[in-house]
Amino acid sequence: MAKEGVEKAEETEQMIEKEANKEPAEGGCGDGSHRLGDAQEMRAVVLTGFGGLNKLRLSRKPMPEPQDGELKIRVKACGLNFIDLMVRQGNIDNPPKTPLVPGFECSGIVEALGDSVKGYEIGDRVMAFVNYNAWAEVVCTPVEFVYKIPEDMSFPEAAAFPVHFVTAYVMLFEVANLREGMSVLVHSAGGGVGQAVAQLCSTIPNVTVFGTASTFKHEAIKDSVTHLFDRNADYVQEVKRISSEGVDIVLDCLCGDNTGKGLSLLKPLGTYILYGSSNMVTGETKSFFSFAKSWWQVEKVNPIKLYEENKVIAGFSLLNLLFKQGRAGLIRGVVDKLLALYNQKKIKPVVDSLWALEEVKEAMQRIHDRGNIGKLILDVEKTPTPLVSQSQRDPVRCTEGRGLQLAAQVGQTATQAAGGLVGETRANQ
Repeated sequence: MAKEGVEKAEETEQMIEKEANKEPAEGGCGDGSHRLGDAQEMRAVVLTGFGGLNKLRLSRKPMPEPQDGELKIRVKACGLNFIDLMVRQGNIDNPPKTPLVPGFECSGIVEALGDSVKGYEIGDRVMAFVNYNAWAEVVCTPVEFVYKIPEDMSFPEAAAFPVHFVTAYVMLFEVANLREGMSVLVHSAGGGVGQAVAQLCSTIPNVTVFGTASTFKHEAIKDSVTHLFDRNADYVQEVKRISSEGVDIVLDCLCGDNTGKGLSLLKPLGTYILYGSSNMVTGETKSFFSFAKSWWQVEKVNPIKLYEENKVIAGFSLLNLLFKQGRAGLIRGVVDKLLALYNQKKIKPVVDSLWALEEVKEAMQRIHDRGNIGKLILDVEKTPTPLVSQSQRDPVRCTEGRGLQLAAQVGQTATQAAGGLVGETRANQ
């Protein structure tokens, strides 16, 4: 049974007061919640079945209460990741049954504590991993997946932090053992993980970062990497022209024929890490042709060849490590190190844009189009723009219009956060 807290943090009180002053919606309680019989309700994004954007709905669901060892969090912001797009399509191994609430990370305020929870209080500002169910106004998750956030970290930044920065850190330092003077090739350098990789590499002296990205992103992220190539160019030749031996680390979220290219670029004792397979996502729905093409193009790895060439090939899935393999303790240590770097002003999440829950279809389309620089965030308290409200029936067109509205803001934010922070970090070394 949950222990209901009496004291609220000032921010929690302000949030409740603001909600109380709103006109109650039909069936509402006047406090921002709704009741169905005796159960309180909340808003949540629901995936009704695997497929296209039309499978997403903003619905009302019963509000969860924390079980033993869990915290109840009033969500302020949620992160959108490429894996969420693959989940929507059913393009993952052993997908869960629908309907479900997507999302794996969020930030917010602790609202209640389950039995045996220690180290947290009502009103704490936190970020958390969630095994689905993050895209909602309230979540409950085990205490081992929850982390307090610094006072100067905003909720959108906190929601952008866990998946991307932990993924980047574990790959660079736990798997590949990044050290001074090494070189790294990262694909999708303008995305959330790519920008986290660039920032973390800048904390180690004399690390050379090669990045691939769509041409339209180059101006915004050019200062965050050492060498930047168009994602459609022959980057293998470009890298070898600069570094004839190749690179020490390859971070590949694409898969397909990039696997063979990445292995060919490794120096002796180099490490190739696969952490995604976005090349399998082409259309709005799952494509067997894209899956087959990506699988066919993957280099067939010969262990004897790896032995002879002194190369290492690895894979990394943060969600499996957390939720299936029980390494929450390891991840907590990584988060502590990352927050120390954040407090030292050496790293900072790059937020591409904020979207209301009602705009989730448009936000996912932006990820599908690879249009983001940094992280897309669902802001639970944000009001949808009139453009989206008037055009719900055509999410693709909405996204195009929304993209035009955001272009200047995104470019400025990414240039300052991606280039400015990395440049400042390198200057201080």
